[in-house]
Amino acid sequence: MPARGGHSVGRLVEACIRILLLCKAAKACPGLCTCSGTTVDCHGLGLKTMPGNIPRNTERLRLNRNQLHQLPELLFQKNAALSRLDLSENFIQAIPRKAFRGATDIKNLQLDKNHISCIEDGAFRALRGLEVLTLNNNNISSIPVSSFNHMPKLRTFRLHSNNLNCDCNLAWLSQWLRERPTIGLFTQCSAPAPIRGLNVAEVQKHEFSCSGNKPSSSCSFATGLCPAICTCSNNIVDCRGKGLTAIPANLPDSMAEIRLEQNSIKSIPPGAFSPYKKLRRIDLSNNQISELAPDAFQGLRSLNSLVLYGNKITDLPKGVFDGLYALQLLLLNANKIHCLRANTFQDLQNLSLLSLYDNKIQTLAKGTFTSLRAIQTLHLAQNPFICDCNLKWLADYLHSNPIETSGARCTSPRRLANKRIGQIKSKKFRCSGKTLVVFVAGTEDTSLSSDCNNDPVCPAKCRCESNVVDCSNLRLNRIPEHIPASTTELRLNNNEITAIEAAGAFKTLSHLKKINLSNNKISEIEDGAFEGASSVNELHLTANQLDSVHSGMFRGLDGLRMLMLRNNRISCIHNNSFTGLHNVRLLSLYDNTLTTITPGAFDTLQSLSTLNLLANPFNCNCHLAWLSSWLRNRKIVTGNPRCQRPAFLKEIPLQDVALPDFRCQEDQEEPSCMPPVQCPSECTCLETVVRCSNKHLRILPKGIPRNVTELYLDGNQFSVVPKELSNFKNLQLVDLSNNKISSLTNSSFASMSQLTTLILSYNALRCIPTLAFGGLQSLRLLSLHGNDISELPDGIFNDAASLSHLAIGANPLYCDCRLRWLSDWVKTGYKEPGIARCAGPHGMEGKLLLTTPAKKFECQGEVDAAILAKCNPCMLKPCLNHGSCETDQMDGYRCRCSEGFKGKNCETPLNSCVSEPCKNGGTCHMSEEEDEGFSCSCAAGFEGPTCDIDIDECKDNDCQNGATCKDGINNYTCLCAPFYTGEMCEDMEDMCASTRSPCKHQSTCFITVTGPKCICAPGYVGDDCSVNYDDCKDHRCQNGAQCVDGVNGYSCVCPKSYSGQLCEVPSTPRSLCDLANCQNNAPCVERGGHALCQCLEGFGGPRCEKLVSVNFVDRDSYLLLSDPKNWPQANITLQVSTAEDNGILLYNGDNDHIAVELHEGHVKVSYDPGSQPSHAIYSTETINDGQFHTVELVTFDQMVNLSIDGGIPTTMDSFGKVQPLRGEAPLYVGGMPVSVHPTAPRIWQIQNSSSFHGCIQNLYINNELQDFTKTQMKPGVVPGCEPCRKIYCLHGICQPNTAIGPVCHCQPGWSGQHCDQPSANPCLGSKCVHGRCIPMDTQSYRCECQEGFHGALCNQQEELFNPCRKLQCKHGHCQISDTGDAYCHCEVGYSGELCDKESECHGEPVRDFYQVQRGYAFCQTTRMVSWVECSGTCDTGSCCASQRMKRRKYTFECSDGTSFSEEVEKTIKCGCVGCM
Repeated sequence: MPARGGHSVGRLVEACIRILLLCKAAKACPGLCTCSGTTVDCHGLGLKTMPGNIPRNTERLRLNRNQLHQLPELLFQKNAALSRLDLSENFIQAIPRKAFRGATDIKNLQLDKNHISCIEDGAFRALRGLEVLTLNNNNISSIPVSSFNHMPKLRTFRLHSNNLNCDCNLAWLSQWLRERPTIGLFTQCSAPAPIRGLNVAEVQKHEFSCSGNKPSSSCSFATGLCPAICTCSNNIVDCRGKGLTAIPANLPDSMAEIRLEQNSIKSIPPGAFSPYKKLRRIDLSNNQISELAPDAFQGLRSLNSLVLYGNKITDLPKGVFDGLYALQLLLLNANKIHCLRANTFQDLQNLSLLSLYDNKIQTLAKGTFTSLRAIQTLHLAQNPFICDCNLKWLADYLHSNPIETSGARCTSPRRLANKRIGQIKSKKFRCSGKTLVVFVAGTEDTSLSSDCNNDPVCPAKCRCESNVVDCSNLRLNRIPEHIPASTTELRLNNNEITAIEAAGAFKTLSHLKKINLSNNKISEIEDGAFEGASSVNELHLTANQLDSVHSGMFRGLDGLRMLMLRNNRISCIHNNSFTGLHNVRLLSLYDNTLTTITPGAFDTLQSLSTLNLLANPFNCNCHLAWLSSWLRNRKIVTGNPRCQRPAFLKEIPLQDVALPDFRCQEDQEEPSCMPPVQCPSECTCLETVVRCSNKHLRILPKGIPRNVTELYLDGNQFSVVPKELSNFKNLQLVDLSNNKISSLTNSSFASMSQLTTLILSYNALRCIPTLAFGGLQSLRLLSLHGNDISELPDGIFNDAASLSHLAIGANPLYCDCRLRWLSDWVKTGYKEPGIARCAGPHGMEGKLLLTTPAKKFECQGEVDAAILAKCNPCMLKPCLNHGSCETDQMDGYRCRCSEGFKGKNCETPLNSCVSEPCKNGGTCHMSEEEDEGFSCSCAAGFEGPTCDIDIDECKDNDCQNGATCKDGINNYTCLCAPFYTGEMCEDMEDMCASTRSPCKHQSTCFITVTGPKCICAPGYVGDDCSVNYDDCKDHRCQNGAQCVDGVNGYSCVCPKSYSGQLCEVPSTPRSLCDLANCQNNAPCVERGGHALCQCLEGFGGPRCEKLVSVNFVDRDSYLLLSDPKNWPQANITLQVSTAEDNGILLYNGDNDHIAVELHEGHVKVSYDPGSQPSHAIYSTETINDGQFHTVELVTFDQMVNLSIDGGIPTTMDSFGKVQPLRGEAPLYVGGMPVSVHPTAPRIWQIQNSSSFHGCIQNLYINNELQDFTKTQMKPGVVPGCEPCRKIYCLHGICQPNTAIGPVCHCQPGWSGQHCDQPSANPCLGSKCVHGRCIPMDTQSYRCECQEGFHGALCNQQEELFNPCRKLQCKHGHCQISDTGDAYCHCEVGYSGELCDKESECHGEPVRDFYQVQRGYAFCQTTRMVSWVECSGTCDTGSCCASQRMKRRKYTFECSDGTSFSEEVEKTIKCGCVGCM
């Protein structure tokens, strides 16, 4: 037994050990990576293979910014919990079918910025929960059909910046993108040529065509193919100018030459060309290359030409040219290289031409060119060489080897400035005592021998001491170059810098801790501007002009702890402003223009301990409510920021404001923090690149972003260079090729100091002025290819000092002595690639500009006049008949013709006066002074060169009273407005006088601006009320009765056996009143053949069975309707009589209620949904005058309409479903018990009690008359209203049932039987409406009316001051036009002069943002939605409503920063359907 137990314990221990080992293995972190919880971070480690021991519980895996080339299959099959995978910024070339097999829960997959050229069918099939997929900036040319169809949750998708070949195999993608208009933006075709640059979603199905080759469904790299976007022939792969962002993969193995110039390639990855062993020439010129992998060209033993000019290379990695033994031509000019290692060219023994022209090189290590045994040409000019002792060896080398032909010169010291290095004696190269480098005799030239670690000297004018570089107060407009790598603090404050460019200024400053950019003019920081500054912990941007911030500005500042943004113009902070700044402890936003901050804006600042928000004009509305509680709950020093709006919260600290006081108005929209995306409709915009190619443009479209850096305007109809180009200060590339530009001016490219590339090829340029390219100091590439240029003036490129590539081929160059300067210029620096050829003079035809010796450019004999005329067209004397010629920028020249001739060349004779040019009786005179050759003497009343202008005498007229002036010949006539007469319309006539009134049948006549109008007596119609309206048109006579028309009515002549008013009652032997069953002592009478119950006061209904009027006497009385129906819509009508100011009329619900109350004499309807903001509307009329007024409340869906006495309704939109009558809650009438809602008096402003005092009668709910006998009637409510209607209490309360009848109880200050006598001042509480009260004695007063009003109480408007008084608009309201005319403005669905004609059922098109409300958040669609709204009438029994609906899914963005997608049901067709 013990032994058996021992074995059991042993097995248990062994099992525990295995479990522990498994747990440890599951949690093991891959080498070099960092692990935190379920996150594994392996980014930026230079990994070339995938890590194999990824923990199984990993949810987030970062592998971005490595050197991964392959994506193995089944790599993630054991990582079922993986939800986010970042593989961006690698060198991955293909996505295998089983790459993500097993990792089915991935929601976020980032594959952008790789070299992906192939995606196997089904590669993403297992990722059904995918929400984010990025494939942009790759080499993808084709995608298998339906690759993305199984991703229902996909909300972010990027595919732009690829090489998509839009043939028939990609047609499915167009339809897929159209169905998802909010994702996949800027996805464009790269081929075929006719649709290049078009958005894939815009290409029609018939435009996707195939040549017969079907793409493979698998990715194979064994043999390689010609990329679809390129052309391949004779072992040459031509990919020039295709917009590529990376080097294509899977190229043909037999390739001997590849042309990749004029693309947007930014880096050369490791081994990019290594598989192609037969390569002999690589051209990568004019790209955006800034990074070269050390082994980019490894193994290319046959390579003899490598062209890299016109890029942004700053450093040549160690060994980048090793092994290129056959290389003969290496062009590195027009880059930003600042340093060369001594062994950079050690294997280039066969190199014959090396160009380092136009770089940033200050010094060179001794022996840099020693290994170049075959070198014949060396270009070193346009570099800022410091000619001290370190460069002495170069002077000696050039003395012995005069191969430097570009004229390299010294920049400093001053004594040697601008002197050619090869001509300076070696003893002049001295190092001063201030030089930072310490030299030992005999070793002064070896300090730069191996590594490129020579920190340049202190930037010009700056002060450097103890690793502190102080460049403050120097009026700098940009960050200086060549800052020492050892710098720990950089002071750039108090300068004039306006923008921080993403130029890699901080990539080499690994020791930098503090940057001070305060007191500049910075308004823009480009994304990635601080890349490489991961050690910086303080960034000062105080006192600049930033108006917004976003995370891209601060990318790279991973170690930042202090961020000072004081005294800028920042108006809003959104939840992406500070993403990635995990270590920031102090953030100052003091003294900006902040009004709101998006919820979650500071959530990413995990280390934040101090936040300064003082001196900002915060608007403390509902959108800022979150910040109050956030500040209270977080232990952060803030200094108590204060509200500035609304007024009642001004200067109150945010932390002290109660949550309910953060309120928003109903129609107030939340201001957006995100800057609006600007891009003209004719163009496509991606970051700062704007493409407007092939759009038939003649003028520059509006809305181009101000920060545009590349602008493509090729293939349009421009005839001149748009002058607006000078407004875009950041332009670096402008493409105006394939237009119709015929000339340039001296200001065509003014203010474009940052322009590096200008393409003017294939235009109609004939002549270019000397200063056309003035000010283009940064210009590196200029293309004038394919024009009609024969000559270029000497000095045209004086300002373009950086110009390194000139394309001037396909021009008829006239190569005589005047173009010799151009021959010398292009040879100096290899600036023309050997394409341009001469077209003359004789003997020079077909010769290359680059290789033809300068001495051949000779002047012999006269130059062809046609050549000279290109710049001076007037020399050909094109103007005939003594016309004078003037130069014109548009047409080349313009002729000013002499007398008697016209036409472009003055070829058409003209006898000016023969054609009688002087109109309207004018006299023609021949003139030697006028261009037209004649002048006119005009008759009175006319003017102009040909007397064709009738002088407008109405400009100065005396017409009065709105009269219209009619111009005549030398006079004018006043056309009087209605009821005015006289020569100047100064007299008024009475059109409504008894002898002149047009109105018949006692109708009312009134005067309007357009004449007399008639208001007809009942029963009459027509403009003059002369027509008796035929009331029989709509009669209801029954049983074959005959209708007889009368005035304002009709009668029915009944057949035998029928009686009644409508002949509806068959004759019966019994008395009709016997059958009537009248109740409540109501007498019965027979009229018109039927019985009529005559109800006593207070009762109603067909049989007088209902109590319909009650009087509320006590203050705390009310009625209770215990079982109201739960109607989806309601129409409530009641009549109210009271002299009180306040009181409850109706109440339904509890905390979630709808209430109708009397407030200050107005009817107020309030709706409080409990969880949402409350809503209320008021009537414009008052009803507390003791008379009965009809109150009508109509609710339908989200709308509540309130109408008094049938007047214009007041509408409330509740932004949610309103259900005014709730079946689970009773309906209270005239009051309510306090227990239902104790806070009601405070919420509804009721002064003394919640009960109504007065009379309520005829309560209808949905057209059903309510019976008060069926209610719970509390004490103080008495039936009927009659007792108190007989006595009118003006300022008091009526008590109906006393021993002497009804009695008035007066308010303080009033007395008398009717409470109408003031106790002291008779004007106290006077009823003067539009006037002031004048006491007459102690008990009476009179009203002194304002102008325009009359009557005892000044409540009647004068006739002429209110044209609307007698205009009764049935379905609309009266408005007065600018001329004083009254007219009816009809509601939707009605027309006619009185809005009494209802339109037929139709749909009104609507295009607007669809809006919903979720909780306190206001949400709307990201794009406009189109639908129709139904209005109009239908036949009896049917209603105008939606006949056809359509459901479509839209994306919504909410005011709280959230977004969602849901289906919206919208009407697309209206018609007459059955009423609901």
